Amino acid sequence: MNRGVFITFEGPEASGKSTHIRLLAERLRERGITVTLTREPGGTPLCEAIRRLLQHDGSGEAPVPQAEVLLFLASRAQHFARVIEPALARGEWVLCDRFSDSTLAYQGYGRGFDLAQLRAIDAFATRERTPDLTVLLDVTPETSRQRLRTRQVENAAAPDRIEREADAFHARLRAGFLELAATEPERFVVLTTEREPDEVAAEILAAIDRRFFKGGVGTLPCGMGVPPMKHGQDARATPASKGAEDAE
Repeated sequence: MNRGVFITFEGPEASGKSTHIRLLAERLRERGITVTLTREPGGTPLCEAIRRLLQHDGSGEAPVPQAEVLLFLASRAQHFARVIEPALARGEWVLCDRFSDSTLAYQGYGRGFDLAQLRAIDAFATRERTPDLTVLLDVTPETSRQRLRTRQVENAAAPDRIEREADAFHARLRAGFLELAATEPERFVVLTTEREPDEVAAEILAAIDRRFFKGGVGTLPCGMGVPPMKHGQDARATPASKGAEDAE
């Protein structure tokens, strides 16, 4: 059986990941491609429980930074083994909201942990699997903060533990994401989301076509043959569901 395609979406808080990962999943499914849409931390009952601990201090005890790293990576190991790897083995396209780059950005650049150590632990959790493509949705800390405030008012929700971090933390992690992208330009597509969502969606579709469809009947890593997407066709952004919004 052909291997699937693994695409991750990364970016600062409220960068639009959940909206655009959902739009891409819709477009791929319209073409007859089987898609597994998932997120980190999360994706399985155990991983969702870890997510709640990490986001909202559900135990009443905030994790120390070292424990935070290990909880994220424990979730990733479970998620990869139970969701991502089996879906890829079935020949599906896996679209994941956050993956290893978030650990490097948040815990490496944000918290100041050694990147080499984080990469080593992450490689153990993921069996050294890297995404075929990473879409980095970029947004300034100012815009991110404004979007978070708007979302919290609309949902009558308090900010989670990461969202409450100081502006300097969010500036560091944004710089980290951009530096990671600069070191692997062949894997990353970097797009600003400080513009109309349909423009961003169209550029994501174009990047998918260039990488996997070669402008015609696709020559895909998984061996599928599918005609290219029509850029801009029905690429309007739709509101993300509550669960997906929480993951942005």
